[in-house]
Amino acid sequence: MTGSVEISGHCDERFNNVRDAFARNFIERGDVGAACSVVIDGLTVVDLWSGWLDEARTRPWESDSIVGIYSIGKALTAITVLRLLDEQLITLEEPVSTYWPEFGQSGKSGIPVRELLTHEAGLISVRKPLPPGSFLDWELMTSELAAQTPWWTPGSGHGYHSNTYGFLGGEVVRRVDGRSVGTFFREEIAEPLGVDLLIGFGAEYDYRVADAIPYRGQEDPNRRPWLTQDPKTLEGLELGRYMAYRNPPQKKDGSTNANTRAWRAAEYPSTNPHGNARGVARLFGALARGGDIDGVRVLSEQTIERANTIEADGEDLVLGRPTRFGLGFQLTIPDVRPLGPNPRTFGHYGASALVGFADPDERLGFAYVCNQAGRSWRDPRNIALIDAVYDSL
Repeated sequence: MTGSVEISGHCDERFNNVRDAFARNFIERGDVGAACSVVIDGLTVVDLWSGWLDEARTRPWESDSIVGIYSIGKALTAITVLRLLDEQLITLEEPVSTYWPEFGQSGKSGIPVRELLTHEAGLISVRKPLPPGSFLDWELMTSELAAQTPWWTPGSGHGYHSNTYGFLGGEVVRRVDGRSVGTFFREEIAEPLGVDLLIGFGAEYDYRVADAIPYRGQEDPNRRPWLTQDPKTLEGLELGRYMAYRNPPQKKDGSTNANTRAWRAAEYPSTNPHGNARGVARLFGALARGGDIDGVRVLSEQTIERANTIEADGEDLVLGRPTRFGLGFQLTIPDVRPLGPNPRTFGHYGASALVGFADPDERLGFAYVCNQAGRSWRDPRNIALIDAVYDSL
């Protein structure tokens, strides 16, 4: 099977099915450049990459290539906040305003830290139209979120904080620790683990970065109907949903899109982190075995168990479909959006096909990353790879 496409890296013989599924992603499912990694009980058993960093197919994907991992960054943000919990610098039920006083405006003085992590705070967007590209301005985004009135009564329901999650959790980190969320994650987690997981980085890494390639297929037009409407006709939560994805907009000249230096340099933790499958799998591989890998502790076992407990479950007020969250992690939902077959898996999807998760029952960390955008809910590429992993166990 793999003779039709050149696959680099290594794969234990036991997991040859994963290698074959990875090859089929290029031959049958439209991958341009991608990587897949599996870590079991601290040992990397799959580390594969192939394809191209660019749509023109002029720059090959290499061992150290990195790509935007989008909402997997929400898990990175949550881990930084949970580190503060481990270090007894915060408590989950303490009001956010204890650590970030300005946050207490507009009826938010009682929102606990826990509700920032569980998508229950109702701060999915900013009502006031913001200048194009201002999602790259940390001070502006956090000050506007501090002033924003929640779109629903906090704690009464949950809705995906698609683009605000990282600012909310990241500002708690900054106020408590003094470092930005990107610096904190790099110094406390990524560097000790020896992984390429970056929330904002300099031009010295640009030669390693895969371009984001837009989705060419057809999405369901009824999936988020409020995105196609004139915002002047929307009220209440529908307006909040619209603003969650349209405010602030990109700059019309393209200078803030996902392939620009400005995007890569910014700390936009919900959406713009970069990394590779090897790093994501190693991170979740540590969480899958109680928080420790090669003597580096990411989180305590107690905190992982707490974070992997259902906090918010059911119909998502933003996405309009079932979602399930622990403390910052997406939890597996059998028959809806499973993360493998086991009942305790947790992790996070990124835009289109990207995913990383931990399986404590198998002590397994899994990651798949790519540069060709695909379906936003269940992409056949990651489904094929996850099925192949579990078929190999």
